[in-house]
Amino acid sequence: MNNDTDNSMESVEDNIHVLILGCGPAGLAAAYSLCYKKVRATVFEKSSTIGGISRTEKLGDYYFDLGGHRFFSKNMAINKIWKDLLGTDFLSRSRKSRIYFRKKFFDYPLKPINALSNLGLINSFFILTSYLYAKIHPVTDETTLEQWVTNRFGKRLYEIFFKTYTEKVWGIPCTAIAADWAAQRIKGLSLLKAIKNSIIPSHNKIKTLTDSFHYPKYGPGMMWEAMAEKSISRGSNIRLNSGVQKIFHDKEQITAIEVFENGEKRRIDGSHFISSLPIRELLLNMHPAVPDAILQEANKLQYRDFITIALIIDKKNLFQDNWIYIHDPDVKVGRIQNFKNWSPWLVPDQDKTCLGMEYFCNEGDSIWNMQDEELRNIATRELVSLELINNEAIEGYKVVRVPKAYPIYDANYKNSIAVIQKFLNGFKNLQLIGRNGMHRYNNMDHSMLTGMLAAENICSDTKSENLWNINEDTDYHEEDIMETVA
Repeated sequence: MNNDTDNSMESVEDNIHVLILGCGPAGLAAAYSLCYKKVRATVFEKSSTIGGISRTEKLGDYYFDLGGHRFFSKNMAINKIWKDLLGTDFLSRSRKSRIYFRKKFFDYPLKPINALSNLGLINSFFILTSYLYAKIHPVTDETTLEQWVTNRFGKRLYEIFFKTYTEKVWGIPCTAIAADWAAQRIKGLSLLKAIKNSIIPSHNKIKTLTDSFHYPKYGPGMMWEAMAEKSISRGSNIRLNSGVQKIFHDKEQITAIEVFENGEKRRIDGSHFISSLPIRELLLNMHPAVPDAILQEANKLQYRDFITIALIIDKKNLFQDNWIYIHDPDVKVGRIQNFKNWSPWLVPDQDKTCLGMEYFCNEGDSIWNMQDEELRNIATRELVSLELINNEAIEGYKVVRVPKAYPIYDANYKNSIAVIQKFLNGFKNLQLIGRNGMHRYNNMDHSMLTGMLAAENICSDTKSENLWNINEDTDYHEEDIMETVA
């Protein structure tokens, strides 16, 4: 995909050359927006593929997703881009997901009859009394995820449906996870609202409870490839296998970057810089070195890493869910994707099934360091223990490791981000975008919006603080963004 043209175009200003670090949804959206403004932009990506964690992988002729990425947004500009790029290949899909707990399946979003049947009357009674107690005696200062969830669901339901799975995902106690994470990801959700949504359909559903979504015919990578091709056709440059090694600055401006490409180091000058690199990586690569106090805050930022084990199984139908949350503490797997139920085109042989076994871990721990074959054997054994397969043959597998997949909202992250943000705001031509670039657990649409708004800031010479107003809760409507891609 590397484009060696000189990107000559009639620019808004001829001396503008925007260097974008990282080619995930945020970086691509920035380049896509800039090319419509006829602004010269070059994207640098250290890997050989685009899309970041939202990319599509292949196992032979089988396609699979890293985590399962729903395309859903309330933002008109984002929906317009998606539909314009893929047209009829942008499929409308119904959501079906369940929770696996104590050898039983619970519908998710929760449905009262199903939940009562699985939990039993006694357990349901204690859940109700626990919920009423939380309403009468709420924790007044919500600082942890445990407190936030308990206030809205009660302690009993928190322990059944939130604690085990959340701690499996993040690898730390719920008492060490900031309430910000729940407030961002599931704001507006409570036990009563979950029940109400299951009984009375609403056109304004909480995002967590959305029962339909869009999905590209051949996986999310199809979207990013279309966006990249459109950007290149309009003059943008995308350079793969180009890892950023140094970021030069003069204390007020970023002046250039050094990339390692085709075995050589190259220095590239730019007028504006947009970064979706992990914040720690960005700061460590700055030259001259940033103050030790800033690096200390960057080193406090934690990430959760992720492994997908794709398995091709010789059986036509295993279960009808798009994905299943595994709350069982006796297995390591956290979530299971059934890719054929996302899109039948992902699986070329409809007599087979391709599953994605997802393991949340830390880079360098025992799971991360396992050999691929050992991981395949663990995934197979756990499928059998969960009674999801019997003796069906495993006809192929592939292991994909994803470092820094999820920024962790621990008790200290907000203070560290505030210090780092204040320091980086001193560079007038640098903007941070995307999930890792901002250490914010954004979905694809909000990551894209950060890239689009960063592009608009450059064109309108606006300061970048407004980027931090985009988060998981925001229905962000910006007329200038819409005009950028119209």
